[in-house]
Amino acid sequence: MLRTIMFFSYLVLHTIYTGYHLIIVYILGALGMKEEQEARISSTARNWARALIRVSGSKVEVVGAELVPAEGAVLFVSNHQSNFDIALMLGFVPRPKGFIAKIELKKIPIVSTWMTKMHSLFLDRQNMRKSVLTMRAAIELLKAGHCLVLFPEGTRSKGGSMAQFKRGGLNIAEKAKVPVVPVTIVDSFKIMEGNQGLKITPAQVKVFISEPIYPSTLPPGEDLSDNVYGIIHSHLSKK
Repeated sequence: MLRTIMFFSYLVLHTIYTGYHLIIVYILGALGMKEEQEARISSTARNWARALIRVSGSKVEVVGAELVPAEGAVLFVSNHQSNFDIALMLGFVPRPKGFIAKIELKKIPIVSTWMTKMHSLFLDRQNMRKSVLTMRAAIELLKAGHCLVLFPEGTRSKGGSMAQFKRGGLNIAEKAKVPVVPVTIVDSFKIMEGNQGLKITPAQVKVFISEPIYPSTLPPGEDLSDNVYGIIHSHLSKK
């Protein structure tokens, strides 16, 4: 119980503290210092994410970080076990990145502002027209050189299983002509979702990063979504 209280207290206070860095981000933008602004956004997000994992008492092992392309836009595609997956992607997977996130996150103060600054997009699955517009915006962001994260299951599994991908999500990589990097997150649900209520428990989490897939190189008739699903799923049994 003590760890849980400490974690959520730290989450709130540390998130509020990032408001200081947010002011600096706005100043850098007003001065036209775009590179410095992007660097500040990326470092603040990474440090915030790593701190949350550390306070939870969890350990993270990353396999395959060297496989992430050093330049150019990338669509990271990952399974989704836990609320901690965003922190894992920000803190332990290389490259600055935004998210194609559920619309509910837009309602969270400070967090939603940071996500917007990271070039994230908010997807309203209940509104087909807005969903289409959001995915079109994602294509343009990828074309502009920004990396994005997609959780194509659509919701957290809250366990070790993996749901089928929502159809069509990976089409943005094909249309933007960028590589897909499959990411498998193993056991992140053990930090919170696998417990009763909101209890925080230390866990040993593994993150497998697979080789990038370039849609244009796939054999005719081979489905990109099925291909990526198979790669991600293949790592779930690895401990």
